[in-house]
Amino acid sequence: MHIIIDKLLFKSTYMKAFVTGGTGFVGSHLIDLLLANNFEVVTLKRPASNLRWLEGKKVKFIEGDLFSKEILAKAVKEVDYVFHVAGVVKSKNEEGFEKGNYIATKNLLETVYKVNRNIKKFVHISSQASCGPTPGPEPIDESYVPKPITAYGRTKLKAENEVLKYKDKFPVTIIRPPAVFGERDTEIFVYFKTYNMGLNSIIGFNNKLLSVVYVKDLVKGIYLAAMDEKANGNIFFICFDEQFSWNEIGKIAGRLLNKRALKIRIPHFIVYIAGGVAHFFSMFSKNAATLNIEKCKDLTRKYWTCSNKKAKEILGFSTAYTLEEAFKNTIDWYKKNKWL
Repeated sequence: MHIIIDKLLFKSTYMKAFVTGGTGFVGSHLIDLLLANNFEVVTLKRPASNLRWLEGKKVKFIEGDLFSKEILAKAVKEVDYVFHVAGVVKSKNEEGFEKGNYIATKNLLETVYKVNRNIKKFVHISSQASCGPTPGPEPIDESYVPKPITAYGRTKLKAENEVLKYKDKFPVTIIRPPAVFGERDTEIFVYFKTYNMGLNSIIGFNNKLLSVVYVKDLVKGIYLAAMDEKANGNIFFICFDEQFSWNEIGKIAGRLLNKRALKIRIPHFIVYIAGGVAHFFSMFSKNAATLNIEKCKDLTRKYWTCSNKKAKEILGFSTAYTLEEAFKNTIDWYKKNKWL
């Protein structure tokens, strides 16, 4: 292995990685980085999987999901690294989160231990939601005792704890990103789309503060954690150095979109009503609602902030982009692909 100085990444030769969630937003960006560093990449696909971000790329697909241990054994048996990105971010009930976030992780870990316990690293992508909102304006670090407030957060924390049970059996590392944005994202895209239509919606009347991460910085942090033995058994927040208010985010979005948007503050109780209605109607649909009561709990918290100090000190992590540069890349991509 050698170091690519301009990217601060370790270049690999003939390493093989299995990536779960590879057809999704973060997973596809991680696969791009792995391919750029000479990895052979294996990922799962289901009949309903959309392969648009991986078309024409040298990726090996295995038909199946995270609930067939026979399929998983085939996927992980000869790989050097496992990157577990897949997870469930919306569900009609807690059982759905439990299955998609905890049981899937448990199955994968058990399979790796059974067929490939000499693996170089198992990297688990969790979420700041596993910790819950920050109690004050000061960003939390990895020593903070988690207090998740949603089923999503609780099951992500449960998955983290399962991963840590294996830290003496093979090398494991956990990454906790806050809100992730960037090219290919469909969630935070809604904010840019609404702003581009002339509306800047802000939840509540208090000034909220949050940490965010650009997807290209996130996958760089994931890669650094995978390559560094000092990351073994550790948890890392990967995010910008700074925390941002929605006012700051709105000003940058306005400059880049060249739009003046009407700022509307939405009372918390209206958010909960909307979430309750959306959740109710989702019960009659095959799809879970993006906005539900639990999501409302997240959106109405005052602080969601975390510190990347540990990642900087141990992994040598640093962001390659400012928030404005990352927003520009994202907005330019949305425009190029006619999303905006």
